[in-house]
Amino acid sequence: MIRRTFTCLLGVLAACAVFAGSTPPQAVPAADAAAVQPATPPVHLVQVSQDALVKMQADRGSQVFILDVRKPKEFAEGHVPGAVNIPYDQVASRLGEIPKDDEIILYCHSGRCAGLAAETLAANGYTKLAHLEGDMRGWQKAGRPVQTSAEPAN
Repeated sequence: MIRRTFTCLLGVLAACAVFAGSTPPQAVPAADAAAVQPATPPVHLVQVSQDALVKMQADRGSQVFILDVRKPKEFAEGHVPGAVNIPYDQVASRLGEIPKDDEIILYCHSGRCAGLAAETLAANGYTKLAHLEGDMRGWQKAGRPVQTSAEPAN
């Protein structure tokens, strides 16, 4: 019995020596860990129906900022009346054109770019953000009025 216990104890000590000699896992430096994390958490946008947007424009007009984040060519071909075009990849550099106190209704063609633009706005302190349900595709499918403009020369 003592011999068996002694043998088990030697086995445990040998295992401990093996583990003690192994290299511990390396900690990820804080700078590298931050690079893995998204800069801001995804923004949950309130969905605004097309009818609600039309009503908001009629009731509050200037306090609603409709932001079309598509490319200038797409915007020129047709957009929600009263919308302002700032492509999603230019939002960060054009924050001065977007009022912080107004409700901002974002849309694009299908929703992806509007989400990216919303994340940029939220990261810069914008809080009154919403997404147009159906985006431009839904707006046109519903037969809503569309405004066209000349494409800006870039």
